[in-house]
Amino acid sequence: MLVLLPPSEGKAGSGEGAPLDLAGLSLPALNPARTAVLDALVALCSAEDQAPAMAALGLSPGLRGEPARNAALRTAPALPADRLYTGVLYDALDPASLGAPARTLAQRSLLVVSGLWGALRPGDRIPPYRCSMGVKLPPLGPLGTYWRKALGEVLPGVAGSGLVLDLRSTAYAAAWRPTGEVAARTATVRVLHEREVGGVAKRSVVSHFNKATKGRLVRDLLQAGAEPADPAELVAALRDLKYTVEEQPAAAGQPLRLDVVVTEL
Repeated sequence: MLVLLPPSEGKAGSGEGAPLDLAGLSLPALNPARTAVLDALVALCSAEDQAPAMAALGLSPGLRGEPARNAALRTAPALPADRLYTGVLYDALDPASLGAPARTLAQRSLLVVSGLWGALRPGDRIPPYRCSMGVKLPPLGPLGTYWRKALGEVLPGVAGSGLVLDLRSTAYAAAWRPTGEVAARTATVRVLHEREVGGVAKRSVVSHFNKATKGRLVRDLLQAGAEPADPAELVAALRDLKYTVEEQPAAAGQPLRLDVVVTEL
């Protein structure tokens, strides 16, 4: 099982201990591309005039300190990715509180797709940074486009022959889309909120709390030791965990689309 996660805008305020060691990151075949993005980001953020960096990174005036943080990425203290990300999905996943078997499963099953790093395992040590997949980074251009070649060469091998559970948001999904037989054993998830309005059940697509549901879903799979081999086994595993799951029609060779229906957010 390979679970693809987005990163989060929310991150720990600082790292601790040793700085970044690119050679120590998982998926070393991504290191040439990682180096190019890191070099471009540090160069942009090291300029005396911070206006281009603020604009490229989409930063508000309240985040004017972020370019300086990016400029120091090579020397700043790092920490594991599963402690760095602190957004809604990761709060719900709560990696630190997982039992030992679940943490072991997480280390081999979870992959965070990143605008700066390409893809990371939970234990990969990185410093706090600001660089989303939606950034157009001079001179590389849109990072979602830039990463397609490198991720397209590496991730099919990482996926192996098992299930791919793709929980990425749209911008991060654009950096690598499973194709062929990998797509056929890939599942995506949409979260729907069902509530009664005037005696009639109504459903709506969840936005903010979508992330929390996905975090809980991954946590429950890990805690249960579930390692479904394909989308059909994933549906069975989620139903065993008391999730309401509905399969949606998908074209042959395309990822299976699952709706997870919740009544509480």
